[in-house]
Amino acid sequence: MRSRCLCQICTCGRHHCPHGTTRIYESSGMYCPTTEYSEKYPMYGKVLPPQSLKPKQEIRTCHGKMEGITTFKSDYRPYEIVKQLRHIPEEYKPKQGKIDLGTTYKRDFTSYKVQPVAILRPLERQIKKGKLDTVPTYKDDYRSWDIQKNELHKPEQTYQPSPVKFGNSTTFQDDYVPRETKPRESFKPSSVVRRSTAPFNGDTSHRLDYIPHQLEVKFVRPKQVYKPTDLPFEKLTTHRNDFQGLVGETAKLCRPAYTRVAHDAHFEGSTEFRESFQAWEIPPPKVKKVPEYVPPIGSMQLHSTSHLDYIPYQASRVVPIRPVSHRRNNFPFQGKTTMKEDFPAWESCRPGLIKQEQQIPNPSGKFDGLSTSRSHYVPHELIPTESCRPLNAALKSSVPFDDVTMYSIEYAPKKQEICPASYPTPPGYIFENTDFHGHKFFHKITPAVKAF
Repeated sequence: MRSRCLCQICTCGRHHCPHGTTRIYESSGMYCPTTEYSEKYPMYGKVLPPQSLKPKQEIRTCHGKMEGITTFKSDYRPYEIVKQLRHIPEEYKPKQGKIDLGTTYKRDFTSYKVQPVAILRPLERQIKKGKLDTVPTYKDDYRSWDIQKNELHKPEQTYQPSPVKFGNSTTFQDDYVPRETKPRESFKPSSVVRRSTAPFNGDTSHRLDYIPHQLEVKFVRPKQVYKPTDLPFEKLTTHRNDFQGLVGETAKLCRPAYTRVAHDAHFEGSTEFRESFQAWEIPPPKVKKVPEYVPPIGSMQLHSTSHLDYIPYQASRVVPIRPVSHRRNNFPFQGKTTMKEDFPAWESCRPGLIKQEQQIPNPSGKFDGLSTSRSHYVPHELIPTESCRPLNAALKSSVPFDDVTMYSIEYAPKKQEICPASYPTPPGYIFENTDFHGHKFFHKITPAVKAF
């Protein structure tokens, strides 16, 4: 059978295994050097780690003087600039003599003699002079029938316009027959309060159906007089009897002795921070001496490489290609356009406000101060309802209390079971082993079955 842990055997829920520290391998006492990691990755000999080829971050300072020569000045070499030759177009000179108007088409194309094309149309369809008296196939095969014209069944229109404007009646007026409308009868009850003439006798369904029962006299138990016991009090509780303290040394106080400091006491000036962290002597920083500026001797040349190497060219001004207009208008500008002539301005007026006529007329005269609720409200006298609740009086009964309840009749006391995990070895189980997590496993004993 499957072995069970002490936590699984417990039935009361108060017994657990003493869990220890979690380990990767079981503490069986035997060392097993073979693992999955050691089989796949065997250990190599002592190999030094590779040295880093990354240069150290050190600032390399140049202690010499700066010459003032840049890479551009040292590498740049000026070249000899040769003036570019500008192509001057030659003047156009017309050729003398006559122009030969011959083309490649006229030179390469050779003409051939062409005869007139013969007509391929049959002779029967050739147009002959004279009148044609033939009958077509349509007139010969399809002859017209004598079809009588159907008579119209549409009634004659007897419409005559009336001389009066909007004098004729519409189809709605002709077909619609007006009927008298009768108002529907309202099934809503009237809001008028109907008062009964008969006086109210005070009978309700509760008063008519309620039957008062006579209550029994309540039994009053006499109070018992307190009588103190004659036995002396031992001043011992269940906690003092069952849990007696072990004999041991008294605990010593680790708190340092309190020394009261007066207000006039002088502070020595020594703290834990001052004793542990003492000040170091820091030399003053060195002040760098700035050399005095000595201006250079002689005059400064304000020539650059662009000024020395650049050679200006003489460029002619570009002649505009736009033709010059020689027109001059001496007459004044009329200021008329087709837009102004075809679309004259209209006289526009701002439309006025459209107000709807008020359907309900405003009241005239002074307000009387009476509303519809005040004018139609009829006050009624309120009659307070009588309370049918019984009086809150104590009911006393002379019958003694039998002290019988449903719980005392139906309750059956059960036998209190003892948890099997409370024993050092649970009954019916044999101790098997303890795993590395601290769980105690027990094997259940199977009873021997005798052969029949």
